[in-house]
Amino acid sequence: MARQRTDLLSKLTDAGEEAINRLHDAPGADRLLAVATNMRDRVDELTKKVRGIDAMEKRLKNLERQVEKLGGGAKTTASRSRSAAKSTASRSRAAAKSTTAKARSTASRKRSAPRKKS
Repeated sequence: MARQRTDLLSKLTDAGEEAINRLHDAPGADRLLAVATNMRDRVDELTKKVRGIDAMEKRLKNLERQVEKLGGGAKTTASRSRSAAKSTASRSRAAAKSTTAKARSTASRKRSAPRKKS
């Protein structure tokens, strides 16, 4: 039984080697190999950069804690800017509604006014 397994493995090995040789001799295989190698290098670079993001996040958290200690626990500027943007947006919506309401009331007055006969 052990001999059958080794025979099977050797057959698979031979078939794999033949397939690799055929791929190597195929037209355009060198370009495909270059693309695969280039992609591997790019993935390696991205992996290194992503690992660096974790360290940067830790540093950012530490800096935020230090700012909170120095500022007496004041809100962060991001939450202030969001609330300012919300209030500006709500003011502009309210102004647009009042302008629309004024235009509607003026139009309804013009329609309901009696016409003069000539």
